[in-house]
Amino acid sequence: MAASCCSTAVFSISRSQTRCQVVPATQLPQMNQPGLSFRAQRSLQARKSVRVSSHGDSRTAVVTGKSWDKLIIDSELPVLVEFYASWCGPCRMVHRVIDEISTEYSGRLKCFVLDADTDSQIAADYDIKAVPVVLLFKNGEKRDTVVGTMPKDFYVAAIERVLSS
Repeated sequence: MAASCCSTAVFSISRSQTRCQVVPATQLPQMNQPGLSFRAQRSLQARKSVRVSSHGDSRTAVVTGKSWDKLIIDSELPVLVEFYASWCGPCRMVHRVIDEISTEYSGRLKCFVLDADTDSQIAADYDIKAVPVVLLFKNGEKRDTVVGTMPKDFYVAAIERVLSS
């Protein structure tokens, strides 16, 4: 992440595998752009130093409107679907938890992510007004919902309720 204002240092976080390294802005290459103010140069430097983790780094499969019925409604196993948006910071935190859950519940639960902006019709069908939202399905029916960014225990409790029903 990067922070930039006239009194705040700019940081670059580079990700190598699962470890992050914070590098002070003073160690980044200097970018002297003629004609740009100090603030504009810092803003430009901040944008070039940011690497944001995306859902592309995920181990969780993506579901779309085209594959919804086959992967969610017709699934023999219970299914968890995380509705997210690419611009949503809290969604990234939830996504990391869903990745862990996907691994831990492998064979007992299928996990998917759906971009609510791209597949807005599916989001509308399930009355998704904000993200992140996690829906749990069993036998093609919505059984439980977790709204917002919650600790992993909330998702696990909802999963266990659905699995035992």
